[in-house]
Amino acid sequence: YMVIYMPTLALVNSVAFRQMRDPALEFSRIRVWGTIGWIVAGVVISFVFAWDSREAISAGGLRNTFLMASIASLVLGLYSFTLPATAPLKAQASAGDVKQLLGLDALGLLKDRSYLVFFIASILICIPLAFYYQNANPFLAETGMTNPTAKMAIGQVSEVLFMLLLPLFIQRFGIKLALLVGMLAWALRYVLFAYGNNGDLAFMLFTGIALHGICYDFFFVSGQIYTDAKAPERFRSSAQGLITLATYGVGMLIGFWVAGQVTDHYAVDGGHEWKSIWLFPAGFALLVFVCFLFTFNGRQAVVAASKA
Repeated sequence: YMVIYMPTLALVNSVAFRQMRDPALEFSRIRVWGTIGWIVAGVVISFVFAWDSREAISAGGLRNTFLMASIASLVLGLYSFTLPATAPLKAQASAGDVKQLLGLDALGLLKDRSYLVFFIASILICIPLAFYYQNANPFLAETGMTNPTAKMAIGQVSEVLFMLLLPLFIQRFGIKLALLVGMLAWALRYVLFAYGNNGDLAFMLFTGIALHGICYDFFFVSGQIYTDAKAPERFRSSAQGLITLATYGVGMLIGFWVAGQVTDHYAVDGGHEWKSIWLFPAGFALLVFVCFLFTFNGRQAVVAASKA
């Protein structure tokens, strides 16, 4: 899945950025439609087909979600052939420049200390991210919450809102604060999950879900905008591929392994010790936040780039 998803996401992002005059302002308005599609999928899975109910899961009903995704991907692939042609950028080096052909020129960004700090933080913050992707739905189901997939779409509704507000936030406060807010939101979300329940403290679970807009947009979407601002035009596509590799490749690979180990460690008969499980990524996200706070100096790179 990630072998297909990672390069596809990098390609889509790079093409989108190339078609915009001001990516810091325009990218969110385009990216938001992918989130809307996520909301539709969650509602359909829970409220239309109920594939995420306990009975359906026991009967193997979740296999239908993969079938639905494969059909949607096929339709999207066929639709892509109807899009306007996107001419490649003129090569800035000779045809024999293997480094450019392989996209390795983007590695030069890592010579910039601030970008290197951001790159490492992007990998590390994917460990808490993996906990959410892997455990949120089973956690909500074990607490007895009905239609957990559809209710998790609250996070995507939040994502739509904050994605539209993100450009204004970056213009006003800068990229560093946006990234820090995103990382701090991860820690807060998992504390809410650790101490919430499906009874009198259900509001904590829903608040944690709703924080997804800040968690994802303020770090990952801001990171894509920051990468576009830092990279020269001739290898911006490679730069988007590099940060996608760092997050959805290396970061998620490590993250899912760590999440699996922690989750298995706290497994008990008929369930899990969820409080202990959620406090681990909360503490880890807070540690990344503190390290990033004192080592990153991104200044106003995105703002400057958008005014250039």
